[in-house]
Formats: sequence, C-alpha cells, structure tokens
Amino acid sequence: MTNVSTDLQSPKKILIVDDEEDILEILRFNLENEGFIVDTAISGEEALAKLTPEHCLILLDVMMDGLSGYLVAEQLRNDNIQTPIIFLTARNTENDMLTCFSVGGDDYIAKPFPIKEVIARIKAITRRNYETFPSLKEKKHTIIFKNLKLNLVAKDIEINSCSLVLTKKEYEILCLLMQHQGQIFTREDILEKVWKDESYVLERTVDVHITRLRKKLNEYGVCIANRQSYGYYFDNKAIT
Repeated sequence: MTNVSTDLQSPKKILIVDDEEDILEILRFNLENEGFIVDTAISGEEALAKLTPEHCLILLDVMMDGLSGYLVAEQLRNDNIQTPIIFLTARNTENDMLTCFSVGGDDYIAKPFPIKEVIARIKAITRRNYETFPSLKEKKHTIIFKNLKLNLVAKDIEINSCSLVLTKKEYEILCLLMQHQGQIFTREDILEKVWKDESYVLERTVDVHITRLRKKLNEYGVCIANRQSYGYYFDNKAIT
C-alpha cells in the first residue's frame, strides 16, 4: 500500500461471530452505518469456513456451543492467520482478560457493551494496523501456508520463493481451496465456482485438474486432499 489515508477511506470487511442472533443484527446494523462491510457467523465452525483474507478484523464471542472463541483464535494463530481479533466476553475477570491475549486476541470487550465503545475499538485497531504495517494491504491479498505463497492480486504462486506456473483453472482451484482451508467442496461446487457457465464440462474434468495441480505443487500436493464421496479440500495439517 502506498497511500495509507486513501486506503483507510475504503470499506473494510469485518466478520462478526456470535451465537445470539439479536447481537449479530445490532452489531451489523451499527457497523454498516459506519461504512463497514459485515459478514456474520453463528458458530466457531462457520466462522472458520467464512473467514477470508479480505476480512480486516474478527469480532469474536467467547462462549459458544461447539468451538469456543478461544479455540477458534488458537486454530487461526496456529495456521498463521494473523487477522486481528476482538473478543466479546460475558466474563470480565483478570484471568479472562489474560486468556484473551494469550490465545492471540488483540483486544476484548465485556458484555453488555456500549455500541459506541465497540465501534471505537474496531476503528482504533484497523487504523493502527494500517499505520503500523504499510504493506498490510498487500499481505491481505496474499495467502501464505508455510513456504507456499499465493498472491490474489498478481495471480501468481511461489513455492520456496520460486515461481510456479499454473493454468488459469489450476490457479482458481488452488485459490478456492486455500481461501477456505478445511472446507470440503464437491466436484459440482468446483465446477460452479471455477468453470461457472461453461457448457459440457464433466465432473471428471475436476479430477484431471486436481491431479495435475498436485503434481505441480510437489511436496504441497498432499495438501489437496480428497474425502471419499464428499469432495476436495485444502488440508493445512497435511504438512507439519
């Protein structure tokens, strides 16, 4: 990013995660009025599936059924996803505060909360990140998994700092899977998202492109995993 002030005026996308839908709607309404683009999730599992490099911040409830906010944050940080996190917590002890920060949170807000405080905290963190890290916009548009780097703007891929040549369809498949790591896509899903309205494309075509992609990715080919009878996904635990 070469111009911080211009980028700060651009709409920013936020992911709000809370299992109370009334809270989601209140936050969505007020943040959209402030110019943010808002996505929502009602569980930790849904949040992990929805999060993309386009999100500049996660507003994350701590106490949820299934994956708690703490577990979501731990998984993101273990996967080297550094999107800023503000925790929303109904508990406000010193231990709770320390836990929020120890699992990778950037801030926390106790419930019930004044909506103006939430907005102020969000603006402070997004502004601080853009001012402190002048290359943040570029990083937002880059997906990095260990030594595999995919640039969403330049449409190029590097492994161990060496450029990798992929076809357009191979790139789009890899991009789809890396943007939604762990999420399974059926062959029909991939055809719809990558081939779109192209006619006479068979499901077997997906398998052929996946086979070629795995070969080109060398040691990272194992990350393009298949769950039998379900589909393909990017397995970020295949390489430790």
